[in-house]
Amino acid sequence: MKRILVTGGAGYIGSHTSLLLKEKGYDVVVVDNLEKGHKESLNGIKLEIGNLNDEKFLEGIFSSYKIDGVVHFAGYIEVGESMRDPLKYFKNNVCNGINLIKMMIKYGVDKIVFSSSAAVYGSPKEIPIKEDSEKRPTSYYGLSKLMFENILDACTVYGIKNICLRYFNAAGAGFGIGEDHNPETHLIPLVLKTALGQRESIKIFGDDYPTKDGTCIRDYIHVVDLAGAHLLALKALENGVTGKYNVGTGKGYSVKEIIEIAKEVTGKDIKVEISKRREGDPPILIADPTKIMKELGWKPKFGIRDIIKSAWEWHKNNPYGFRKS
Repeated sequence: MKRILVTGGAGYIGSHTSLLLKEKGYDVVVVDNLEKGHKESLNGIKLEIGNLNDEKFLEGIFSSYKIDGVVHFAGYIEVGESMRDPLKYFKNNVCNGINLIKMMIKYGVDKIVFSSSAAVYGSPKEIPIKEDSEKRPTSYYGLSKLMFENILDACTVYGIKNICLRYFNAAGAGFGIGEDHNPETHLIPLVLKTALGQRESIKIFGDDYPTKDGTCIRDYIHVVDLAGAHLLALKALENGVTGKYNVGTGKGYSVKEIIEIAKEVTGKDIKVEISKRREGDPPILIADPTKIMKELGWKPKFGIRDIIKSAWEWHKNNPYGFRKS
């Protein structure tokens, strides 16, 4: 595979992956509507601006470029919002994904790496989480990801081969770009924005969970390590490998621990505000990454301090993100 279509490739994880693929010699074409993404993050990679719900737009992409494989990021990702507006998530994360698959089938593109999520597991009974753990999403976001995984598996009857990467918590910065969502809902950038003085405090959603300090525990993975997993997944598809893979480190950190590490890295005091639990948040999500390490040869290179330090350096140099002010 040489020419890869990356949907949502101007987003946070998508842009890091696109830049890594370009660095490794792939011809990358990004499709993004720029609702959440930033064209500035692509550093000259070919960008086609449009929506996956636009059949004529998709037809133009697939007829103009000889696509060898797809990496599919384009999707909404906010757990809380999905609980308030589930149809928005089903339409974008499921229906628009079906539009993409239909076009792949029409143009004979048979390989796709899907940006899935640990949210498919819900509140797991066993930690760390294995790929064959029970899937009981506690948010409509997680359900939308699981639905599309199942749809991809059904599409093997059309010859579509897939690898689904179930992300745990991506964070950090690389390739001179960083995390810039609007609105921002992820813990580490919010903590760092507080350290920069752009926020008065960081809000902790619940301190009464059944964990060591009462706050949620998550498995954080450096975005560059996560991008590397997509590269390996594409190579595996070329060799006939398909399947579901957790992408995490196997280590978990609580919200309070992240804040304490951020204080050390930034040298700043970070004010904390305790709020009620956020609907759809499981207490603990930690990956068992054994399968991806064994089958795809993936291994994380960066730890939690590397993650926070890289993110801090980017946020300090880009206090308004990709916007100038």
